Amino acid sequence: MVYEVEKYLDELYPNPKCELNYNKDYELLIAVVLSAQTTDKRVNSVTSILFDKYPSIDDLSKASVNDIMEIIKPIGTFHKKAIFVKEIANILVNQYGGCVPNDRGALEQMPGVGRKTANVVLSNLFDVPAIAVDTHVSRVSKRLGLANKKDDVVTIEKKLMKKFDKSVWSKRHHQLVLFGRYHCKATSPNCNDCKLKDICKSNK
Repeated sequence: MVYEVEKYLDELYPNPKCELNYNKDYELLIAVVLSAQTTDKRVNSVTSILFDKYPSIDDLSKASVNDIMEIIKPIGTFHKKAIFVKEIANILVNQYGGCVPNDRGALEQMPGVGRKTANVVLSNLFDVPAIAVDTHVSRVSKRLGLANKKDDVVTIEKKLMKKFDKSVWSKRHHQLVLFGRYHCKATSPNCNDCKLKDICKSNK
């Protein structure tokens, strides 16, 4: 069953990549923090403005929370996220020389950064094998029987790490995200065109 899933994911997305736009390491970190409970498309629309107005991490650390808040307003929960952005920028400048650390513990101590965010950052910036479980990965994993319906995100992550070879963890993560975003959607999934419909628990 795992073989069928991997084969189909490779067919759909042979070269998957993160859909958040970024040019610098801290831009990805901040974009992932902003992406909680909203779409990558919406995040990209506000970060293009934010990073243009504050072109360096030093500039961003000196920005007012109110100004950050006004820029990221379209993404929701912007009050809290604006504070996160300001605090993360200050931490990077004051503790890490303006660079994102290649250290899970350091990342997860930053405001707004949990395990999923750390996994995305470590995977994309430092090629650390990781599977970040967001709503898409969670939904797809449960529908395909890769995880149980009541499993939490950490349990799902551990199960996927066992099912997939470590060398493709990051690739599978991106593929599952894209599959959940465009095919196995929360509502109106494209079941009729899906080659995995015979093994899908939801389809049954």
